[in-house]
Amino acid sequence: MKSEYGAGLRDGLAIGVGYFSVSFTFGILAVNGGLSPLIAGLISLTNMTSAGQFAGLTVILAHGPLVELALTQLVINLRYALMSLSLSQRLGPEFTTRRRMLIAFANTDEIFAVAMGRSAPLTPAYMYGLAALPILGWTGGTVVGAIAGAVLSPAIRSALGVALYSMFIAIVVPPMRRSKPVQAVVVAAVIVSCIFAWTPLSEAVGSGFAIVISTLAAAALGAWLFPMDVPPEGGEGKEAAQ
Repeated sequence: MKSEYGAGLRDGLAIGVGYFSVSFTFGILAVNGGLSPLIAGLISLTNMTSAGQFAGLTVILAHGPLVELALTQLVINLRYALMSLSLSQRLGPEFTTRRRMLIAFANTDEIFAVAMGRSAPLTPAYMYGLAALPILGWTGGTVVGAIAGAVLSPAIRSALGVALYSMFIAIVVPPMRRSKPVQAVVVAAVIVSCIFAWTPLSEAVGSGFAIVISTLAAAALGAWLFPMDVPPEGGEGKEAAQ
């Protein structure tokens, strides 16, 4: 069991380091918005979702209603439900309901990718080790960033805040270069977001609802323009349009 936990720690080390750098920015933004380092750290400890937390922070700082916050998180984090369903197919009978719930809590994009890419069978000890450092890095980075944001000058805090946008660019650009459907969806999301930001609609619709509508509209357009073939039994689907 110790060897399995150690293997998980080794595989999760790079994820934890990356999470620390990204959550550092979240901590700075949270403090800049008026939250305390303790609250910022608790948000990261209990959520473990980068895009969802940044979007949720926007709604919180704008004093948006709880229903707006809930819908924003539902749309942005819906992928985790699909990822958990996929990962559950590789979990054996030793994974009790309690263990599955613990693993589901830490089933982020990166942890999911590493777990699904492992050739050896997944064990509870390995999954606990894989999640340990990412949870520590995400929470610790938030607290350190929040504390640093409280003492750094406004100019430095503003400069560090650019890291958030760099992170999203790094996530979106690579798949855009390889896939026309992704390009179309991203462009559609940008256009809808600009409409909300630069028209009177921005006064009637909150920032959280704007994110929800932009996401759903872009996804619907992508599904309509680039439908996927329904795969036959045991086969693989492919895009009907390139």
